[in-house]
Amino acid sequence: MKKWLIFALLPLLAAGCAQKSGQGLPEASNEYVVEAVNYTTAEMNTSYPATIRGKEDIEIRPKISGFITRVCVDEGQAVRAGQVLFVLDKVQYQEAVRQAEAQINVLKANIASQELTIQNKQYLFDHEIISQYDLQMAQNTLKSLQAQLAQAQAALTAARDNLSYCNVTSPVNGVVGSIPYRLGSLVSASSQQALTTVSNISAMYVYFSMTEKDLLALTRQSGGVQGAISNMPSVGLKLADGSEYGQRGTVATASGVIDQNTGSVSMRALFDNPDRILRSGGTATILFPTHQTQAIIIPQKCTYEIQDKKFVYVVGADNTVKSREITVMAQNDGKNYVVTSGLQPGERIVTDAVLTLKDGMTIKPITAAQAAKNRTQAADDLKNGRM
Repeated sequence: MKKWLIFALLPLLAAGCAQKSGQGLPEASNEYVVEAVNYTTAEMNTSYPATIRGKEDIEIRPKISGFITRVCVDEGQAVRAGQVLFVLDKVQYQEAVRQAEAQINVLKANIASQELTIQNKQYLFDHEIISQYDLQMAQNTLKSLQAQLAQAQAALTAARDNLSYCNVTSPVNGVVGSIPYRLGSLVSASSQQALTTVSNISAMYVYFSMTEKDLLALTRQSGGVQGAISNMPSVGLKLADGSEYGQRGTVATASGVIDQNTGSVSMRALFDNPDRILRSGGTATILFPTHQTQAIIIPQKCTYEIQDKKFVYVVGADNTVKSREITVMAQNDGKNYVVTSGLQPGERIVTDAVLTLKDGMTIKPITAAQAAKNRTQAADDLKNGRM
């Protein structure tokens, strides 16, 4: 019988211990953490998803057709402007240069012979041995040969250019991207994929989208988009691993068109990249700072939402709580809200366990320090078996 009684009492004892040692405060004591709100300086960061692009992302494509005979670089390698990246088969282009040179030599010899012919024709014409017609025909033949020479010289220039194009070089300093074609591949200017991409990553463009509402607010304050951009503070960058990039960036441009699907405006920030940490194609988060000298900041955990509206519980003079709707800034740091309306300095709000409250409840206000002390005491009691 005694054993039965002990087992029957165990759930009640466990429930009492749970109430004391839980994350919230004991319901039996009706204690809730209450804090007064006051004006403070708000330094917040608004987060915007962003993509990273090199200041120059240049596709490397061949100007001529040919088989790749040598790949001179590897993926991810740093290269300088003018450095050879690929070598294409030169045989046919070297032959074209030799043919053009030979054609020029033939024409030069023909022109020299024709000039002698004209001298002879002129002598005969001066002595009235031949007619003007014969002399003019000889002169016309010379002009034709000279025109052919000019054409051959142009062909030689084109052949030499094509031969030089067999060495595919980098137009800028940068880093080599992926290389889809390897030794022996046949490539041309019309190939579907580029030979590679060289990204100039000494400085990086970071693209993000700002909501139309946020941009309008900044525009009104600064008297136009360009004024808003010039007055924008430097921005931070959170990398994919959660760390914050060591360099600050500046917002440089804003798109002139609002995306109708998202209601946002594309923005571009510029970041220096001296240590080559940022890479083209990466993802990050823009941290846009917001500064307010008189702001009411409250923890997000002390609010609750109903139909996209935010509410808090305000504590009256008689310690009775009442639900009240508030509005907050869209910008937040993920932990706190900046209240724009609904609260006044000096008012008290419940900051913990708000989901257990109802309008009209009377509570016993305590401080956060008292709540921490209560939890510590409850944990100590449980550990030492004093429950």
